Amino acid sequence: MTGWVRDTAIVISGMAVEAPGGIDTPEDFYAALAAGADLIGPMPRDRDWPVDQVLALDRQPGWGAVPDAGGFLDGAAEFDPQFFGLSPREAAAMDPQQRVAMRVAWRAVENAGINPAALSGDEVGVYFGASLMEYGPRAATVNEYSGHRIAGTALGAVSGRISHALGVMGPSVVVDTACASSLTAVHQAAAAIRAGDCDWAVAGGVCVMASPAAFFEFSRSNALAEDGRCRSYSSGATGTVWGEGAGAVVVETAASARAANRRIYGVIAGSRVNHNGAGGPIVVPNAQAQRRVIEGAVAASGVDAAMIDLIEGHGTATLGDPMELDALASVYGAARGPENPAAVGSVKSNAGHAQAASGVLGLIKVLQCGRHGTIVPSLYADEPTDEIDWDASGLRLAAEREAWPARDGHRYAAVSSFGVSGTNAHLILDMPEATRV
Repeated sequence: MTGWVRDTAIVISGMAVEAPGGIDTPEDFYAALAAGADLIGPMPRDRDWPVDQVLALDRQPGWGAVPDAGGFLDGAAEFDPQFFGLSPREAAAMDPQQRVAMRVAWRAVENAGINPAALSGDEVGVYFGASLMEYGPRAATVNEYSGHRIAGTALGAVSGRISHALGVMGPSVVVDTACASSLTAVHQAAAAIRAGDCDWAVAGGVCVMASPAAFFEFSRSNALAEDGRCRSYSSGATGTVWGEGAGAVVVETAASARAANRRIYGVIAGSRVNHNGAGGPIVVPNAQAQRRVIEGAVAASGVDAAMIDLIEGHGTATLGDPMELDALASVYGAARGPENPAAVGSVKSNAGHAQAASGVLGLIKVLQCGRHGTIVPSLYADEPTDEIDWDASGLRLAAEREAWPARDGHRYAAVSSFGVSGTNAHLILDMPEATRV
């Protein structure tokens, strides 16, 4: 049967997203990307950040300029504690990443056609990527939020709050593999379902910057974009641009989705996670390790590398981009050949680098492309980097919105995430043309 998915396949049956530009639905996210929207804006002035100090960092010898730019969430400070049974004081003590993650996870469950209020006691897992973002005063001080600070700032509480809000009793795990966190979380959720650790799971990631620490770090490394734009894989790239976001997907077996007559947005055909190992500095990418994780995911998926039409890359617009392209070309480009190159892009070109949430934002982008049968443009693709030979690479940048025909009822894509901690994650998606198969 065309588009058929085997019962044991791990599928995605629900999704939700919050992204810069006031985006809070997958449909609005797709519309913005399809239109080639630039979602970058100025730094927020309502977070008590020393913005003037941040923008003046380059006055110190050896520090790079910090543009007044980033992909920031409009609704990061918005939260209805009563809806989740929390007091205003407890909610104020919570890292905003917990609040945004709860909201996005709830919506993903609803998107799957599941009543989030009817899950109490169910064996549902929660796997969420997040990293510490220096929220609030130190816990070792006396203030009006004392007593709520431990749970309010604990990284593990990002997933714990979701499980608590849903009343579910499956595994509840926060994953911190830096910028690979959310894709690693999806990988772990799929593995947990295969192992029988839970019936189904909510997986994803969140990033809300409670402090401008990342700007200080990358200013000192001279790795921020001069013009405040993340020019992924472009000859005009001068560095990355920080962003925020959150995304969640509902993951279950195809048999479970069919039994409940739920949509199947995509199949997690295969995924792998590895590490760069020793050698250079921990923050420097390793093309060999990236090639290995890609090869491992392709082998696990059983999908021919030549069938992968779209690759959502990491694409931070830093020194890692050429190494990533080399790794992608060695697997996908070699399989497809220069006559039929695979399209490559990165959502970071639109919204900046959402760090722990970047992988799941790329995943949802690809799922929406598959749903609409369209490859959306990656910004700045009209000026591809000259660090690789595009004509021979078997790759091309997705420069324009274009139709994406199915192959015998399926569309195939890949998503990459690489972390500053040395972790690499790669996932192969099979998106059936029919949503109920």
